[in-house]
Amino acid sequence: MSRVVVVNGPNLNLLGKREPEIYGTRTLQDLESTVRAKARSLGIDVDFFQSNSEGELIEYLQVHAPGTLGIVINPAALSHYSLALYDCLQALALPVVEVHISNIHAREEFRSRSVTARAARGVIAGLGFAGYEMALEYLAKQ
Repeated sequence: MSRVVVVNGPNLNLLGKREPEIYGTRTLQDLESTVRAKARSLGIDVDFFQSNSEGELIEYLQVHAPGTLGIVINPAALSHYSLALYDCLQALALPVVEVHISNIHAREEFRSRSVTARAARGVIAGLGFAGYEMALEYLAKQ
């Protein structure tokens, strides 16, 4: 069966508690359930990973992403400055879809720039958990 890795960056473990007016009240576990259900409906497996550490995210991607259909990633704050994560995504040479739960372009100015987005085929922002489902649909068709 085909596989996709879904990677979430810093502070996404606080979903449901952190700024619910922006991120909603659903938790990371709710997100994982949503993603796994969508993956099942598409006939693909999904590996789900979250870390607050840039290095752990990079190591996870280097080990687990090769041989997959692609990567769904929400780099969170790392999207705005992590050249190391960008380099990792570029080096893996896989289809990448960057996802943001909130609309990063409607928030603080510093959030509207994503250095990691240059390594992605597309970016989905502001559609909540549905953005992850759309990313899976895209990768399943590759």
